[in-house]
Amino acid sequence: MAEAGSRLILAFDFGTRRIGVAVGNELLASARELEPLPARDGIPDWAQVARLVDEWRPDLFVVGLPLNMDGSESVMSTRARKFGKRLYGRYGIPCEMVDERGSTREAKSIAREAGHRGNYREQGVDGIAAVLILEGWFARHEGLPPR
Repeated sequence: MAEAGSRLILAFDFGTRRIGVAVGNELLASARELEPLPARDGIPDWAQVARLVDEWRPDLFVVGLPLNMDGSESVMSTRARKFGKRLYGRYGIPCEMVDERGSTREAKSIAREAGHRGNYREQGVDGIAAVLILEGWFARHEGLPPR
């Protein structure tokens, strides 16, 4: 396990149909999106998750926590927490939950600027949202204000 400051991190944007994935290097504070994981009612194909873990060998998982705008828990935040606990339970890799309020809206804005036509069911922005979640985690650990 790498020490804090030089860890490889897998980040997830939890969703019921798709789970966005990003990988990042803490030393460089850089993140890039990976192919999203299809999910069935929030449950991924765990064999696909295992392949990601085997390929990237992360030191930490970061999972976006979709809180309500007032900071209270939502049904989706409860489900995202459960997903984070399952990641930890299956792989023994620490998992941090991160407030992701606004990440999907920001991801859609980024996608539109890049020419996205607006059919988010067909072409999701889950990977972009996962990158934003991880970049927010990096910023907080560098002492920067959240975006």
